[in-house]
Amino acid sequence: MAPRLRNIAIIAHVDHGKTTLIDSIMKQSGMFRDNQQVSERLMDSGDLEKERGITILAKPTSIEWQDADGQDIRINIIDTPGHADFGGEVERVLHMADGVILLTDAAEGPMPQTKFVLGKALAQGLKPIVIINKIDRSDARPEAVVDEVFDLFVALDANDDQLDFPILYASGRDGWCVRDLADPRENLSPLLELILDHVSAPNLPEDKPFAMLATLLDKDPFLGRCLTGRVVQGIARVNDTVAAINLDGKTVEQGRLTKLLRFEGTERVPVDIAHAGDIICIAGLAKASVADTIGAPGLDAPVASTPIDPPTMSVTIMVNDSPLAGREGKKVTSTMIRERLLAEAETNVAITFNESAGKDAFEIGGRGELQLGVLIETMRREGFEMTVSRPQVLLRHENGQKLEPIEEVIIDVDDDYSSTVIDSLNRRKAEMIDMRQAGAGKTRLTFHAPSRGLIGYQSRFLTETRGTGVLNRLFHEYAPYRGDIQGRRNGALISNDQGEAVAYALFNLQDRGVMFIDPQQAVYQGMIIGEHSRDNDLEVNVLKGKKLTNVRASGSDEAVTLTPPRRMSLEDMMAYINEDEYLEVTPLSLRLRKIFLLAHERKKHARSAS
Repeated sequence: MAPRLRNIAIIAHVDHGKTTLIDSIMKQSGMFRDNQQVSERLMDSGDLEKERGITILAKPTSIEWQDADGQDIRINIIDTPGHADFGGEVERVLHMADGVILLTDAAEGPMPQTKFVLGKALAQGLKPIVIINKIDRSDARPEAVVDEVFDLFVALDANDDQLDFPILYASGRDGWCVRDLADPRENLSPLLELILDHVSAPNLPEDKPFAMLATLLDKDPFLGRCLTGRVVQGIARVNDTVAAINLDGKTVEQGRLTKLLRFEGTERVPVDIAHAGDIICIAGLAKASVADTIGAPGLDAPVASTPIDPPTMSVTIMVNDSPLAGREGKKVTSTMIRERLLAEAETNVAITFNESAGKDAFEIGGRGELQLGVLIETMRREGFEMTVSRPQVLLRHENGQKLEPIEEVIIDVDDDYSSTVIDSLNRRKAEMIDMRQAGAGKTRLTFHAPSRGLIGYQSRFLTETRGTGVLNRLFHEYAPYRGDIQGRRNGALISNDQGEAVAYALFNLQDRGVMFIDPQQAVYQGMIIGEHSRDNDLEVNVLKGKKLTNVRASGSDEAVTLTPPRRMSLEDMMAYINEDEYLEVTPLSLRLRKIFLLAHERKKHARSAS
């Protein structure tokens, strides 16, 4: 007998409370003992997800809930990323759901990623439930946010069924939701009952041969490659013979289903049988990948896969060839880097992989600096050493015209800083679309800006707004090229020798600019050790020690007092470098360097370029 099921995805803008809401749902469904220690944001299982407080990978889970007749119904819930850079994760998992919960912050309202994920969900015909979350915020404005959400639905051409969406008001952190703000605030039962009533059960044929579309791919140390997807027809049993076919209808491989796993909480539980409509994980296939159809051997037509939006930005990754190469990492060869990047491109559909003719440089395309930065940070923690170029936007050429990606930028900023932000974005060829008061002394600005103008703007924006501004961006369209944009204004301070930096030398160089390194840190010729206060590059000697004599005088001996160096994250460094610079990434260090380490080579290249 087919199980009683509901499949639902939770979608929202970043930091609107998706993962926290799932925590509360799992706790109230009786999944944990009363005395069990449960960590926060259970679904954010990766180290980077926990550190950054964002969801990077889409992950399914399930809970049991009783309907009005007292019968158990299993609800499969898919947690999705909220950041625009990881939109590909949202796109590929939506087809596994029959409905979506759209979460919106009661103060911020619909944001750029809300528009993106909702547009994808509506295009697939999914029925939405709208939750106005964080209702207990002091600046909450639920009635206005509901009107904004409805306007967004209309703008995205929702049909009549989708426009008739139910609304709940909730606090995911405190674990309650209500249909009306006057109702008692007790638990999340109204939400779970609404899911059972509003979202239809999967209506898929079980009498046809088994077929499933592989949506997520990961590796298990005991089971090998594990493919997650939704059974679109038929029934699967352990040890069934299956074939994997790609989107072209060609057979990739044949094998057996050695394991069938179902998601319960944060764990995968073995089962003997899976029915149409269920979300399962299978093991036993060695070559099948994302977007392949796994089905009975007689199956000839693949299941249609949702097309993914193309990447808009790329970086080039190469072998680390600096003088300090190989001291910290274990994986340093181009073959190892190539295999790791190919494995990433296979599991992550939003990333593209291209290599140079010599197979020593690899171009990785993604949705933005954060997605590319997370990939490089993950590789760094796995023991890789590499050299990374400045991010480049991916241009298009149509009808003899050069087109570049344009992003929609929504900024919430204090009124005092709005003119500074407008001036700064105008210099980056941005076009202001809207400006309105957001209340509480805040202004909301909307721009259409070229992606290349926004590379590295986040840190400058925080400086301009004294850390109080909030910037959100989302790909909008390809538009005609808007001309040259001025890059970094300041030059670099470049080390002219190899050794360990000396505090005395750094102290005497502080007037020249801002330092990036500490005393006793290893440097080499051509390494960038700071930012010059002027617009030209300057070679400096950071190895110069104090000349020691037997004479001491309190008047002439100056105490060495160093200003703390500027600390930059991986993404900040990627955005900081110019066209003639590289970022050296090792497991323990991040270093900026010139492409040509020797001064005469840099001069020679500059002459030939001009």
